[in-house]
Amino acid sequence: MNDGGHVYILANRKQGALYTGVTSDLALRIGQHRSDHFKGFTSEYNIKRLMWSQHFETIEPAIRREKQIKEWRRAWKIELIEADNPDWDDLAVKLFNFPPL
Repeated sequence: MNDGGHVYILANRKQGALYTGVTSDLALRIGQHRSDHFKGFTSEYNIKRLMWSQHFETIEPAIRREKQIKEWRRAWKIELIEADNPDWDDLAVKLFNFPPL
């Protein structure tokens, strides 16, 4: 999944702390989060599990979508996750063969 853009939501656990981001390479970005490459919010709260993502053909609409989701209430983000991932499975395990956390 190294083309276009991806909006994604990470969590540290079910109903836990959430982080919304955007990238052109989802597998690489998830690996960076898992290795604490980014110091700050995600590393401080151990936010490493991929809960939801959406692919776009180009990065521009992905950036717009990320900004939109970041403005949402927390409850709406949880509804978005649970619509596709009701059990809060770490999708990086299935999609990219990352080891379970």
